[in-house]
Amino acid sequence: MIRFKSILSRIVVLHLIAVAITSVLMSVALSWLLTVATNHIHNEAMAEQAEAIAHQLVVGPDGALSLHLPPDQQGLYSQPYGRYSYAVVDDTGKVLFSSLKDRGPIFPIDPHAPAVQFFEQRKADAPLSGASIRRAIGPHTIHVQAAEDLSNRDALTDDIVADFYRNVGWITLPILLILLAVDIAIFRRALLPLRRASDIAQQIGPARTDVRLPIDGIPSEVRPLVRAINQALDRLDQGFRSQREFTADAAHELRTPLSVLRARIDMLDGQEDTLSMLKADIDTIVRIVGQLLDIAELEAVQLGPGECADLRLACTEVLESVAPLAVQSGRDIALLGTTGPVWVHGNAEMIKRAIRNLADNAIKHTPEHSAIEFTVDKNGLLSISDHGPGIPVADQEHIFRRFWRRDRNKPGSTGLGLSIVQRIVELHGGTIRIANGSERGAQFLIQLRPTETPSASDAIGRRPNDA
Repeated sequence: MIRFKSILSRIVVLHLIAVAITSVLMSVALSWLLTVATNHIHNEAMAEQAEAIAHQLVVGPDGALSLHLPPDQQGLYSQPYGRYSYAVVDDTGKVLFSSLKDRGPIFPIDPHAPAVQFFEQRKADAPLSGASIRRAIGPHTIHVQAAEDLSNRDALTDDIVADFYRNVGWITLPILLILLAVDIAIFRRALLPLRRASDIAQQIGPARTDVRLPIDGIPSEVRPLVRAINQALDRLDQGFRSQREFTADAAHELRTPLSVLRARIDMLDGQEDTLSMLKADIDTIVRIVGQLLDIAELEAVQLGPGECADLRLACTEVLESVAPLAVQSGRDIALLGTTGPVWVHGNAEMIKRAIRNLADNAIKHTPEHSAIEFTVDKNGLLSISDHGPGIPVADQEHIFRRFWRRDRNKPGSTGLGLSIVQRIVELHGGTIRIANGSERGAQFLIQLRPTETPSASDAIGRRPNDA
């Protein structure tokens, strides 16, 4: 059994089968109709010939019948011509007049038959077809018969009947194929709402669980399936929302006891080493809780189509905030590239959060007395380079996974920072990739979507003195 992956291919194949069957049946039906029409015309012609002969019958003074055919009719029924014949027979079966050589009747006489009869028979190995009419002429009731020898039938009629089946097939098939092409165009147009629904379905993801497939314009046969999908998406959306709310609520609930715990530890005296370790552990937990809150917020964020931010300004503000930390730890930090505004599609605060995570990561892994370089390109490309050990190629495909760490025993790392960066970039329709530097260190490349320079009322992430 053939299985089709496409509704359109299934329709086309089934339509081709229907076209083939229809072509044969239509040709047979038209051939039969032509034969019936030809026989009907022939019967009518024979009946008219019999009527014409009946009009030439005259009753004489002695009561006997006489037949006086005009010259044209005499030529029509002449034996040398041999195509048409006639006979006039009374009720007793006596032949009064006949154009046959044996002067006999053409068809047998039935006094109780209808006034008009049509016959087909063979006589002397010749197929005859004709009509017999009953008329009352004077005191006589007679049967006038006219027939045609089908072996001498009009060659034009024979050719039409003989070649009709083949000719009508050649005519019918192209017409049906044209109909198939028209049907394909109609089917494509009919399936257009499904294609649009498929395009909309591609937008559905963890960050866009609110998207639903449209019902308007969907064929009634497919509408129950679309409704069922939308209902399933409603249930998934509710599950995602419950999960996000749980994560956010749990993180908020953890913040207060952690703050209380840290305050109480600060009140303790003695055992400075133990207190320092406890404070470091609490700082790690606080960082995890904060990042969990960030993740929960990101899952609920939806960017407006006209929202934009100055990427250069976002980098400047982040570097101003982390510069003291970098200098204190013995690292240099620099902002390179274009000096003018670089407007990209997105939210300034979220972009700054991603840049801050990358800056913290670079400060953590860059050796002392080395530089961290932020380079902003006017086409929306941001490059963050450090001079650390770099990232092994085997680890690059795992580094953006949540809670993934190369060394789980190393303190101070949660494995959430880079996954947050990747999620922010994805929400902005951008891309992020890793490339190890030519000498040493890692390089993160973030490409955001450039946008036109916004008006002052639309600008987001702009300093007051830049307006």
